[in-house]
Amino acid sequence: MPAALSDLLVLDLSRVLAGPYATMVLADLGARVVKIEQPGIGDETRQWGPPFAANGLSAYFIAVNRNKQSVAITLKHPTGQAIVRALAQRADVLIENFLPGTMARMGLGYDDLRVLNPGLIYCSITGYGQYGPDAARPGYDTVIQAEGGLMSITGEPNGPPLKTGVAVADITTGLYAATSILAALHYRTLTGEGQYIDLALFDVQLSWLANVASAYLVSGKPPQRYGNGHATIVPYQPFAAADGYIMIAVGNDRQFERFCTALNHPEWASDERFATNPARVAHRDVLVPLIAAVIVREPVAIWIERLRAADVPCGPVNDIPTALHSRQAQARAMVQQVAGIPMVGPAAKLSATPATIRTAPPARGADTDAVLRELGYAPDQLAAWRVDGVIE
Repeated sequence: MPAALSDLLVLDLSRVLAGPYATMVLADLGARVVKIEQPGIGDETRQWGPPFAANGLSAYFIAVNRNKQSVAITLKHPTGQAIVRALAQRADVLIENFLPGTMARMGLGYDDLRVLNPGLIYCSITGYGQYGPDAARPGYDTVIQAEGGLMSITGEPNGPPLKTGVAVADITTGLYAATSILAALHYRTLTGEGQYIDLALFDVQLSWLANVASAYLVSGKPPQRYGNGHATIVPYQPFAAADGYIMIAVGNDRQFERFCTALNHPEWASDERFATNPARVAHRDVLVPLIAAVIVREPVAIWIERLRAADVPCGPVNDIPTALHSRQAQARAMVQQVAGIPMVGPAAKLSATPATIRTAPPARGADTDAVLRELGYAPDQLAAWRVDGVIE
């Protein structure tokens, strides 16, 4: 089966989440990804558990490191740096997430490597970018969520600010990295030139504030926390049913009219306080309790059946096991097993070049000898470097 990126070699010097997520996306699409790890240590997420799989890999590491090869090289050793330069000469893409200046001090910065490989796409991921007053600070997802404003709009109106349940700043930066790399590769196809990509978690966090940031920039009014409600759409939140929670997302006045009928309160649709979305937003404190008092009387399944029959957007509030084992997730192959390890499948479904999971996440240094032999290094040389601690 063909793969869209099967002709690409990606050199992955990143760790933890944002960079590894980006390279996993590229690997799922067929790119060959060689992950460079520190001998004896490796990517620190290897130890972020429990839980651990039967082969000893942490669930965290498994989540973003499939379809990759692992080469263990000491980057602080001049020989290790020379090996990475040799790999970079062959690579199409290099991605790293060290603090600004770290790679350059090892002779592995973009300006060093572009001389050897003018077509190289070099992507750096940091907390705050390569310049600016905070550039030297390390980036941590939850700190970025706090400083980037996300926590200020997450949580109940009178409660404390909250982080999200997933490291969204890291994940979305990984997605930005993957799309930026693909754009740079397209430009290289047109011009033959590589380029440098500077990605900051902080910038990405701000960029996907989207309509919330736009609302402030247009109005000058700081956004507030609305709990599970929506700032500009009502009703658009979960409600407690008799045996669980149901998410109801009424997006326009026609849907609201059908919603009211399904709740046996058609009079709400003609009430001037609720007849239009701006009116509902203004009177949410009246409308939401009225809805809640009705929804709580019946179980979730009854409301799902009734509201979907009325073409009102809704869904049960599932826990993670229920979501992963749902019929929809199964139909879309969103849970797959490789080498006995279950993992979440690729999201993108390409008709001609589908994303695939071909190999399980590797053991640290599992591919060191195989990859370095491709560079022409002899077995006795590899053995000597292993004794010296240059490779593992």
